[in-house]
Amino acid sequence: MITRAEYEQKIKEHIDNNMPKILSDKWRSKYHIMAPIGWINDPNGLCQFNDEYHVFYQYSPLEAKGGMKFWGHFVSKDLVHFEERDIAIYPDVKEDKDGVYSGSAFVKDDTMYFFYTGNVKHDGEHDYILTGREQNVILVTSKDGVEFSEKKILLRNSDFPENMSLHVRDPKVWEEDGTYYMVLGARGKDDKGYVLLYKSSDLYNWTLHSVPAGGEENMGYMWECPDLFYVDGKTVFMFSPQGLKADGFKYNNVYQSGYAFGNFVNDKKELKLGNFVELDRGFDFYAPQTFEDTKGRRIMIGWMGVPDAIEHKNPTVENYWQHQLTLPRELKIIHNKLYQLPLKELETLRKDLIESKVNLDNNNVLNIIDRNTFELRIDLEECSKFSMKLREDCVVSFTEGVFKLIQGDSGYGRDERAAYISNLRSIDIFSDNSSMEIFINDGEEVFTTRVYNESLDSDIILSGKGTAVIKRWNI
Repeated sequence: MITRAEYEQKIKEHIDNNMPKILSDKWRSKYHIMAPIGWINDPNGLCQFNDEYHVFYQYSPLEAKGGMKFWGHFVSKDLVHFEERDIAIYPDVKEDKDGVYSGSAFVKDDTMYFFYTGNVKHDGEHDYILTGREQNVILVTSKDGVEFSEKKILLRNSDFPENMSLHVRDPKVWEEDGTYYMVLGARGKDDKGYVLLYKSSDLYNWTLHSVPAGGEENMGYMWECPDLFYVDGKTVFMFSPQGLKADGFKYNNVYQSGYAFGNFVNDKKELKLGNFVELDRGFDFYAPQTFEDTKGRRIMIGWMGVPDAIEHKNPTVENYWQHQLTLPRELKIIHNKLYQLPLKELETLRKDLIESKVNLDNNNVLNIIDRNTFELRIDLEECSKFSMKLREDCVVSFTEGVFKLIQGDSGYGRDERAAYISNLRSIDIFSDNSSMEIFINDGEEVFTTRVYNESLDSDIILSGKGTAVIKRWNI
Protein backbone atom coordinates (compact mmCIF):
# COMPACT_ATOMS: atom_id res chain seq x y z
CA MET A 1 0.00 0.00 0.00
CA ILE A 2 1.33 3.44 -0.94
CA THR A 3 1.71 5.89 1.93
CA ARG A 4 0.29 9.40 1.96
CA ALA A 5 3.77 10.90 1.70
CA GLU A 6 4.51 8.79 -1.39
CA TYR A 7 1.23 9.88 -3.01
CA GLU A 8 2.01 13.52 -2.25
CA GLN A 9 5.38 13.25 -3.97
CA LYS A 10 3.97 11.47 -7.04
CA ILE A 11 1.17 14.02 -7.42
CA LYS A 12 3.56 16.96 -7.04
CA GLU A 13 5.86 15.59 -9.75
CA HIS A 14 2.91 14.91 -12.08
CA ILE A 15 1.57 18.45 -11.62
CA ASP A 16 4.99 20.06 -12.08
CA ASN A 17 5.54 18.12 -15.32
CA ASN A 18 2.15 18.67 -16.92
CA MET A 19 0.50 21.81 -15.55
CA PRO A 20 1.83 24.12 -18.32
CA LYS A 21 -0.01 22.07 -20.94
CA ILE A 22 -3.19 22.06 -18.85
CA LEU A 23 -3.17 25.81 -18.31
CA SER A 24 -2.83 26.47 -22.04
CA ASP A 25 -5.87 24.33 -22.91
CA LYS A 26 -8.60 26.53 -24.45
CA TRP A 27 -11.28 24.16 -23.13
CA ARG A 28 -10.51 24.71 -19.44
CA SER A 29 -13.62 26.05 -17.74
CA LYS A 30 -13.87 29.58 -16.39
CA TYR A 31 -16.64 29.31 -13.79
CA HIS A 32 -17.30 25.60 -13.21
CA ILE A 33 -15.51 23.45 -10.66
CA MET A 34 -12.93 21.19 -12.25
CA ALA A 35 -9.96 19.31 -10.84
CA PRO A 36 -6.57 21.03 -11.14
CA ILE A 37 -5.28 17.99 -13.02
CA GLY A 38 -6.49 14.50 -13.89
CA TRP A 39 -10.02 13.19 -13.43
CA ILE A 40 -12.99 14.50 -11.43
CA ASN A 41 -16.28 12.68 -10.88
CA ASP A 42 -18.89 12.53 -8.08
CA PRO A 43 -19.43 15.61 -5.87
CA ASN A 44 -19.05 14.52 -2.23
CA GLY A 45 -19.38 15.95 1.26
CA LEU A 46 -21.43 18.98 0.23
CA CYS A 47 -22.15 21.23 3.19
CA GLN A 48 -22.13 24.74 4.62
CA PHE A 49 -19.97 25.22 7.71
CA ASN A 50 -18.98 28.45 9.48
CA ASP A 51 -20.29 30.58 6.60
CA GLU A 52 -18.32 28.65 4.00
CA TYR A 53 -19.58 26.20 1.41
CA HIS A 54 -17.51 23.03 1.07
CA VAL A 55 -17.47 20.95 -2.09
CA PHE A 56 -15.45 17.73 -1.99
CA TYR A 57 -15.22 15.49 -5.03
CA GLN A 58 -13.89 12.21 -6.36
CA TYR A 59 -10.42 12.97 -7.65
CA SER A 60 -7.87 10.96 -9.63
CA PRO A 61 -4.95 13.39 -9.97
CA LEU A 62 -2.56 10.91 -11.58
CA GLU A 63 -4.79 9.69 -14.42
CA ALA A 64 -7.11 11.65 -16.72
CA LYS A 65 -9.09 8.48 -17.49
CA GLY A 66 -9.77 7.75 -13.84
CA GLY A 67 -7.76 5.72 -11.39
CA MET A 68 -7.00 5.76 -7.69
CA LYS A 69 -9.60 7.97 -6.01
CA PHE A 70 -8.97 10.69 -3.43
CA TRP A 71 -11.23 13.44 -2.12
CA GLY A 72 -10.41 16.83 -3.62
CA HIS A 73 -11.73 19.98 -1.96
CA PHE A 74 -13.02 23.43 -2.90
CA VAL A 75 -14.35 26.17 -0.59
CA SER A 76 -16.59 29.15 -1.42
CA LYS A 77 -18.27 32.03 0.37
CA ASP A 78 -20.94 32.47 -2.30
CA LEU A 79 -21.16 29.25 -4.40
CA VAL A 80 -19.88 31.28 -7.36
CA HIS A 81 -16.19 31.84 -6.66
CA PHE A 82 -14.31 28.76 -5.43
CA GLU A 83 -10.90 28.36 -3.83
CA GLU A 84 -8.99 25.12 -4.26
CA ARG A 85 -7.76 23.44 -1.07
CA ASP A 86 -5.33 20.58 -0.53
CA ILE A 87 -6.47 17.01 -1.07
CA ALA A 88 -8.65 16.20 1.94
CA ILE A 89 -8.71 12.39 2.14
CA TYR A 90 -6.10 9.94 0.87
CA PRO A 91 -6.44 6.14 0.38
CA ASP A 92 -3.92 5.47 3.14
CA VAL A 93 -5.39 2.73 5.36
CA LYS A 94 -6.05 -0.90 4.50
CA GLU A 95 -9.83 -0.33 4.54
CA ASP A 96 -9.67 2.19 1.66
CA LYS A 97 -6.43 1.18 -0.05
CA ASP A 98 -8.08 0.95 -3.49
CA GLY A 99 -9.91 4.23 -3.37
CA VAL A 100 -11.71 6.85 -1.31
CA TYR A 101 -15.16 6.47 -2.82
CA SER A 102 -18.28 8.62 -2.57
CA GLY A 103 -19.95 9.88 0.56
CA SER A 104 -21.55 12.81 2.29
CA ALA A 105 -21.14 15.38 5.05
CA PHE A 106 -23.19 15.99 8.16
CA VAL A 107 -22.68 19.12 10.26
CA LYS A 108 -23.35 18.93 13.98
CA ASP A 109 -22.47 21.75 16.39
CA ASP A 110 -18.83 22.67 15.66
CA THR A 111 -17.87 19.57 13.67
CA MET A 112 -18.15 18.28 10.11
CA TYR A 113 -18.66 14.52 9.90
CA PHE A 114 -17.66 12.93 6.60
CA PHE A 115 -18.97 9.46 5.74
CA TYR A 116 -17.55 7.69 2.72
CA THR A 117 -16.99 4.27 1.18
CA GLY A 118 -13.51 2.79 1.44
CA ASN A 119 -12.90 0.53 -1.54
CA VAL A 120 -10.78 -2.62 -1.32
CA LYS A 121 -10.18 -5.12 -4.13
CA HIS A 122 -8.42 -8.40 -3.35
CA ASP A 123 -5.93 -10.05 -5.67
CA GLY A 124 -6.88 -13.24 -7.47
CA GLU A 125 -9.70 -14.49 -9.68
CA HIS A 126 -12.79 -12.54 -8.62
CA ASP A 127 -15.86 -11.02 -10.22
CA TYR A 128 -15.76 -8.20 -7.60
CA ILE A 129 -19.53 -8.45 -7.34
CA LEU A 130 -19.91 -11.56 -5.19
CA THR A 131 -16.26 -12.12 -4.31
CA GLY A 132 -13.04 -10.16 -3.90
CA ARG A 133 -14.32 -6.78 -2.75
CA GLU A 134 -14.73 -4.82 0.47
CA GLN A 135 -16.96 -1.76 0.75
CA ASN A 136 -16.28 -0.16 4.14
CA VAL A 137 -18.20 2.80 5.53
CA ILE A 138 -15.62 5.12 7.07
CA LEU A 139 -15.95 8.27 9.18
CA VAL A 140 -13.59 11.26 9.23
CA THR A 141 -14.28 14.47 11.15
CA SER A 142 -12.99 18.03 10.92
CA LYS A 143 -13.50 21.24 12.87
CA ASP A 144 -12.02 23.55 10.26
CA GLY A 145 -11.96 21.79 6.87
CA VAL A 146 -8.16 21.80 6.99
CA GLU A 147 -7.23 19.21 9.59
CA PHE A 148 -8.98 15.84 9.46
CA SER A 149 -9.26 13.18 12.16
CA GLU A 150 -8.05 9.62 12.04
CA LYS A 151 -10.39 7.29 10.19
CA LYS A 152 -12.97 5.21 12.03
CA ILE A 153 -14.45 2.13 10.34
CA LEU A 154 -18.22 2.12 10.92
CA LEU A 155 -19.54 -0.70 8.72
CA ARG A 156 -17.97 -3.63 6.88
CA ASN A 157 -19.30 -6.25 4.47
CA SER A 158 -20.41 -8.38 7.43
CA ASP A 159 -22.75 -5.55 8.52
CA PHE A 160 -24.73 -5.65 5.27
CA PRO A 161 -27.70 -7.97 4.61
CA GLU A 162 -26.74 -11.43 3.35
CA ASN A 163 -28.80 -11.05 0.18
CA MET A 164 -26.72 -8.06 -0.94
CA SER A 165 -23.74 -8.33 -3.29
CA LEU A 166 -20.42 -6.68 -2.41
CA HIS A 167 -21.58 -3.48 -4.13
CA VAL A 168 -22.87 -1.44 -1.17
CA ARG A 169 -21.71 2.17 -1.05
CA ASP A 170 -22.24 5.94 -1.04
CA PRO A 171 -23.51 6.79 2.49
CA LYS A 172 -25.77 9.82 2.94
CA VAL A 173 -26.64 10.88 6.51
CA TRP A 174 -29.36 13.09 8.01
CA GLU A 175 -31.08 13.63 11.36
CA GLU A 176 -34.72 13.36 12.38
CA ASP A 177 -36.06 13.87 15.91
CA GLY A 178 -32.70 13.19 17.52
CA THR A 179 -32.02 10.03 15.52
CA TYR A 180 -29.45 9.81 12.76
CA TYR A 181 -30.20 7.92 9.56
CA MET A 182 -27.92 6.71 6.78
CA VAL A 183 -28.92 5.42 3.36
CA LEU A 184 -26.59 3.24 1.28
CA GLY A 185 -27.02 2.23 -2.34
CA ALA A 186 -26.78 -1.49 -3.09
CA ARG A 187 -26.85 -4.22 -5.68
CA GLY A 188 -28.66 -7.35 -4.56
CA LYS A 189 -27.51 -10.87 -5.35
CA ASP A 190 -30.63 -10.98 -7.55
CA ASP A 191 -29.09 -8.19 -9.72
CA LYS A 192 -31.63 -5.60 -8.64
CA GLY A 193 -31.03 -2.22 -7.05
CA TYR A 194 -31.79 -1.53 -3.38
CA VAL A 195 -31.45 1.13 -0.72
CA LEU A 196 -30.39 0.18 2.82
CA LEU A 197 -31.33 2.25 5.88
CA TYR A 198 -29.16 2.35 9.02
CA LYS A 199 -29.73 4.37 12.17
CA SER A 200 -27.64 5.66 15.06
CA SER A 201 -27.94 7.68 18.25
CA ASP A 202 -24.39 9.05 18.18
CA LEU A 203 -23.10 9.06 14.57
CA TYR A 204 -20.54 6.36 15.47
CA ASN A 205 -22.53 3.20 16.12
CA TRP A 206 -24.87 2.14 13.34
CA THR A 207 -27.36 -0.71 13.03
CA LEU A 208 -29.39 -1.92 10.06
CA HIS A 209 -32.94 -0.63 10.38
CA SER A 210 -34.50 -1.80 7.12
CA VAL A 211 -34.22 -2.36 3.39
CA PRO A 212 -37.03 0.10 2.67
CA ALA A 213 -37.03 0.09 -1.14
CA GLY A 214 -35.67 -1.76 -4.15
CA GLY A 215 -35.93 -5.11 -5.83
CA GLU A 216 -38.12 -3.64 -8.56
CA GLU A 217 -38.39 -5.01 -12.06
CA ASN A 218 -37.00 -2.76 -14.78
CA MET A 219 -35.36 -0.37 -12.30
CA GLY A 220 -31.75 -1.41 -12.74
CA TYR A 221 -29.27 -3.73 -11.07
CA MET A 222 -27.55 -1.13 -8.85
CA TRP A 223 -28.78 2.02 -7.09
CA GLU A 224 -25.85 4.39 -6.62
CA CYS A 225 -25.56 7.69 -4.76
CA PRO A 226 -28.81 7.59 -2.74
CA ASP A 227 -29.96 10.88 -1.22
CA LEU A 228 -33.11 11.35 0.85
CA PHE A 229 -34.33 14.83 1.75
CA TYR A 230 -37.42 16.99 2.12
CA VAL A 231 -38.56 19.87 -0.09
CA ASP A 232 -41.78 21.82 0.52
CA GLY A 233 -43.07 19.07 2.80
CA LYS A 234 -42.44 16.28 0.29
CA THR A 235 -40.04 13.36 0.73
CA VAL A 236 -37.64 13.15 -2.21
CA PHE A 237 -35.53 10.06 -2.84
CA MET A 238 -32.77 10.80 -5.34
CA PHE A 239 -30.58 8.03 -6.76
CA SER A 240 -28.60 6.88 -9.78
CA PRO A 241 -29.83 3.50 -11.05
CA GLN A 242 -27.60 1.50 -13.35
CA GLY A 243 -29.11 -0.81 -15.91
CA LEU A 244 -32.24 0.99 -17.13
CA LYS A 245 -33.22 0.33 -20.71
CA ALA A 246 -33.81 3.23 -23.07
CA ASP A 247 -37.49 4.12 -23.42
CA GLY A 248 -38.14 6.61 -26.21
CA PHE A 249 -36.56 9.91 -25.17
CA LYS A 250 -35.94 8.61 -21.64
CA TYR A 251 -32.88 6.80 -20.26
CA ASN A 252 -30.70 7.35 -23.32
CA ASN A 253 -27.42 7.57 -21.39
CA VAL A 254 -25.65 4.42 -20.25
CA TYR A 255 -26.63 5.24 -16.62
CA GLN A 256 -29.29 7.56 -15.23
CA SER A 257 -29.84 9.92 -12.31
CA GLY A 258 -33.27 10.87 -11.06
CA TYR A 259 -35.74 11.03 -8.21
CA ALA A 260 -39.07 9.77 -6.96
CA PHE A 261 -41.43 11.30 -4.44
CA GLY A 262 -42.14 8.90 -1.62
CA ASN A 263 -43.28 8.28 1.93
CA PHE A 264 -41.84 6.23 4.76
CA VAL A 265 -44.36 3.93 6.43
CA ASN A 266 -44.28 1.38 9.25
CA ASP A 267 -41.55 3.10 11.28
CA LYS A 268 -39.34 3.58 8.20
CA LYS A 269 -39.41 -0.11 7.40
CA GLU A 270 -40.79 0.71 3.95
CA LEU A 271 -40.30 3.61 1.56
CA LYS A 272 -43.20 3.79 -0.87
CA LEU A 273 -41.96 5.44 -4.06
CA GLY A 274 -43.75 7.06 -6.96
CA ASN A 275 -42.57 7.20 -10.54
CA PHE A 276 -38.88 7.65 -11.29
CA VAL A 277 -38.12 10.94 -13.08
CA GLU A 278 -34.82 11.75 -14.79
CA LEU A 279 -33.16 14.89 -13.48
CA ASP A 280 -31.22 15.89 -16.56
CA ARG A 281 -31.97 15.07 -20.20
CA GLY A 282 -28.56 15.88 -21.63
CA PHE A 283 -25.44 13.81 -22.26
CA ASP A 284 -23.32 14.61 -19.21
CA PHE A 285 -24.96 14.30 -15.80
CA TYR A 286 -24.62 11.73 -13.02
CA ALA A 287 -24.23 11.18 -9.26
CA PRO A 288 -25.91 14.36 -7.96
CA GLN A 289 -25.80 15.21 -4.27
CA THR A 290 -27.78 17.80 -2.29
CA PHE A 291 -27.49 19.76 0.92
CA GLU A 292 -29.47 22.46 2.71
CA ASP A 293 -27.86 25.83 3.36
CA THR A 294 -28.59 28.32 6.13
CA LYS A 295 -31.09 30.09 3.88
CA GLY A 296 -33.18 26.93 3.84
CA ARG A 297 -32.45 26.19 0.18
CA ARG A 298 -31.98 22.63 -1.07
CA ILE A 299 -28.97 22.87 -3.39
CA MET A 300 -27.79 20.18 -5.81
CA ILE A 301 -24.51 19.69 -7.64
CA GLY A 302 -23.91 16.89 -10.14
CA TRP A 303 -21.01 15.38 -12.00
CA MET A 304 -20.80 16.58 -15.60
CA GLY A 305 -20.02 13.11 -16.89
CA VAL A 306 -21.34 9.54 -16.91
CA PRO A 307 -19.36 6.46 -15.86
CA ASP A 308 -18.58 3.84 -18.51
CA ALA A 309 -19.68 6.16 -21.33
CA ILE A 310 -17.99 5.04 -24.54
CA GLU A 311 -20.29 6.64 -27.10
CA HIS A 312 -18.79 10.09 -26.62
CA LYS A 313 -15.32 11.39 -25.84
CA ASN A 314 -13.57 14.28 -24.15
CA PRO A 315 -10.54 15.49 -26.13
CA THR A 316 -9.01 17.09 -23.04
CA VAL A 317 -7.69 13.69 -21.97
CA GLU A 318 -4.71 14.39 -24.21
CA ASN A 319 -3.98 17.40 -22.00
CA TYR A 320 -4.08 15.39 -18.75
CA TRP A 321 -7.55 16.34 -17.49
CA GLN A 322 -11.22 15.39 -17.89
CA HIS A 323 -14.69 16.35 -16.60
CA GLN A 324 -16.10 19.03 -14.30
CA LEU A 325 -19.03 19.58 -11.92
CA THR A 326 -22.32 21.26 -12.76
CA LEU A 327 -23.30 24.65 -11.47
CA PRO A 328 -25.09 24.55 -8.11
CA ARG A 329 -28.85 24.34 -8.68
CA GLU A 330 -31.64 25.19 -6.25
CA LEU A 331 -34.40 22.56 -6.08
CA LYS A 332 -38.05 23.55 -5.78
CA ILE A 333 -41.30 21.67 -6.26
CA ILE A 334 -43.50 23.34 -8.87
CA HIS A 335 -46.59 21.69 -10.38
CA ASN A 336 -45.74 18.52 -8.44
CA LYS A 337 -42.36 18.27 -10.18
CA LEU A 338 -38.83 18.91 -8.97
CA TYR A 339 -37.55 22.02 -10.77
CA GLN A 340 -33.85 22.94 -10.96
CA LEU A 341 -33.10 26.66 -10.89
CA PRO A 342 -29.73 28.34 -11.42
CA LEU A 343 -28.67 29.94 -8.15
CA LYS A 344 -29.53 33.62 -7.79
CA GLU A 345 -25.88 34.30 -6.90
CA LEU A 346 -24.84 33.44 -10.46
CA GLU A 347 -26.31 36.76 -11.59
CA THR A 348 -23.25 38.46 -10.07
CA LEU A 349 -21.20 37.03 -12.95
CA ARG A 350 -23.22 38.91 -15.56
CA LYS A 351 -21.69 41.80 -17.49
CA ASP A 352 -21.94 43.51 -20.90
CA LEU A 353 -25.69 42.99 -21.46
CA ILE A 354 -26.94 42.89 -25.04
CA GLU A 355 -30.72 42.69 -25.53
CA SER A 356 -32.80 42.14 -28.68
CA LYS A 357 -36.41 41.35 -29.57
CA VAL A 358 -37.03 39.38 -32.76
CA ASN A 359 -39.87 37.95 -34.78
CA LEU A 360 -39.09 34.26 -35.17
CA ASP A 361 -40.95 34.09 -38.49
CA ASN A 362 -37.84 35.67 -39.96
CA ASN A 363 -34.44 34.02 -40.12
CA ASN A 364 -32.56 36.03 -37.50
CA VAL A 365 -28.78 36.11 -37.37
CA LEU A 366 -27.55 37.88 -34.24
CA ASN A 367 -23.84 38.66 -33.97
CA ILE A 368 -23.77 38.86 -30.16
CA ILE A 369 -21.21 36.28 -29.02
CA ASP A 370 -17.60 37.32 -28.44
CA ARG A 371 -16.48 34.43 -26.21
CA ASN A 372 -17.58 30.92 -25.19
CA THR A 373 -18.35 32.00 -21.61
CA PHE A 374 -21.77 33.63 -21.53
CA GLU A 375 -25.34 33.38 -20.29
CA LEU A 376 -28.09 33.49 -22.88
CA ARG A 377 -31.68 34.09 -21.73
CA ILE A 378 -34.55 33.76 -24.22
CA ASP A 379 -38.13 34.57 -23.24
CA LEU A 380 -40.73 33.44 -25.77
CA GLU A 381 -44.29 34.52 -26.54
CA GLU A 382 -46.83 32.44 -28.46
CA CYS A 383 -44.02 30.14 -29.53
CA SER A 384 -45.22 27.09 -31.45
CA LYS A 385 -41.92 26.39 -33.15
CA PHE A 386 -38.35 27.34 -32.37
CA SER A 387 -34.82 26.63 -33.57
CA MET A 388 -31.48 28.14 -32.59
CA LYS A 389 -27.92 27.32 -33.67
CA LEU A 390 -24.87 28.32 -31.61
CA ARG A 391 -21.36 27.15 -30.71
CA GLU A 392 -20.63 26.21 -34.37
CA ASP A 393 -22.94 23.20 -34.70
CA CYS A 394 -25.18 22.91 -31.63
CA VAL A 395 -28.91 23.23 -32.29
CA VAL A 396 -31.73 23.53 -29.74
CA SER A 397 -35.22 23.25 -31.13
CA PHE A 398 -38.87 22.90 -30.18
CA THR A 399 -41.59 21.55 -32.43
CA GLU A 400 -44.79 19.56 -31.86
CA GLY A 401 -44.20 19.34 -28.12
CA VAL A 402 -40.62 18.05 -28.32
CA PHE A 403 -37.54 19.96 -27.20
CA LYS A 404 -34.27 18.72 -28.70
CA LEU A 405 -30.56 19.26 -28.26
CA ILE A 406 -28.60 18.24 -31.35
CA GLN A 407 -24.80 18.35 -31.55
CA GLY A 408 -22.41 17.96 -34.45
CA ASP A 409 -18.67 17.46 -34.52
CA SER A 410 -18.18 19.63 -31.44
CA GLY A 411 -20.02 17.00 -29.40
CA TYR A 412 -17.29 14.40 -29.97
CA GLY A 413 -19.89 11.65 -30.35
CA ARG A 414 -22.77 13.36 -28.57
CA ASP A 415 -25.63 13.42 -31.05
CA GLU A 416 -29.21 14.04 -29.92
CA ARG A 417 -31.27 14.19 -26.72
CA ALA A 418 -34.92 15.19 -26.39
CA ALA A 419 -37.83 15.59 -23.97
CA TYR A 420 -41.55 16.26 -24.21
CA ILE A 421 -42.73 19.64 -22.91
CA SER A 422 -46.21 21.09 -23.27
CA ASN A 423 -45.05 24.58 -24.23
CA LEU A 424 -41.84 26.57 -24.50
CA ARG A 425 -41.72 29.76 -22.44
CA SER A 426 -38.04 30.31 -21.77
CA ILE A 427 -34.52 28.98 -22.35
CA ASP A 428 -31.56 29.88 -20.14
CA ILE A 429 -28.14 28.69 -21.33
CA PHE A 430 -24.97 28.85 -19.24
CA SER A 431 -22.09 28.40 -21.66
CA ASP A 432 -18.54 27.74 -20.50
CA ASN A 433 -15.46 26.96 -22.58
CA SER A 434 -16.35 23.28 -22.93
CA SER A 435 -19.89 22.92 -21.59
CA MET A 436 -23.48 24.10 -21.72
CA GLU A 437 -26.23 23.82 -19.12
CA ILE A 438 -29.63 24.50 -20.68
CA PHE A 439 -32.59 25.28 -18.39
CA ILE A 440 -36.02 25.01 -20.02
CA ASN A 441 -38.98 26.93 -18.60
CA ASP A 442 -37.03 28.04 -15.52
CA GLY A 443 -35.92 24.54 -14.60
CA GLU A 444 -38.79 22.33 -15.75
CA GLU A 445 -36.24 20.35 -17.78
CA VAL A 446 -32.45 20.64 -17.94
CA PHE A 447 -29.99 19.49 -20.61
CA THR A 448 -26.32 19.33 -19.62
CA THR A 449 -23.62 18.64 -22.16
CA ARG A 450 -19.95 19.06 -22.96
CA VAL A 451 -19.16 20.89 -26.19
CA TYR A 452 -15.75 21.39 -27.81
CA ASN A 453 -16.06 23.89 -30.66
CA GLU A 454 -12.74 24.47 -32.41
CA SER A 455 -13.20 28.19 -33.08
CA LEU A 456 -15.39 30.98 -31.77
CA ASP A 457 -18.74 31.33 -33.54
CA SER A 458 -20.03 34.85 -32.88
CA ASP A 459 -23.48 34.25 -34.43
CA ILE A 460 -26.63 32.71 -33.08
CA ILE A 461 -29.27 31.90 -35.69
CA LEU A 462 -32.95 31.82 -34.66
CA SER A 463 -36.16 30.93 -36.47
CA GLY A 464 -39.63 29.56 -35.75
CA LYS A 465 -43.08 30.93 -34.90
CA GLY A 466 -43.69 33.64 -32.31
CA THR A 467 -41.52 36.33 -30.77
CA ALA A 468 -38.41 36.13 -28.61
CA VAL A 469 -36.62 38.52 -26.27
CA ILE A 470 -32.94 37.62 -26.17
CA LYS A 471 -30.55 38.72 -23.45
CA ARG A 472 -26.86 37.89 -23.51
CA TRP A 473 -24.44 38.51 -20.69
CA ASN A 474 -20.75 37.78 -20.86
CA ILE A 475 -19.46 35.75 -17.92
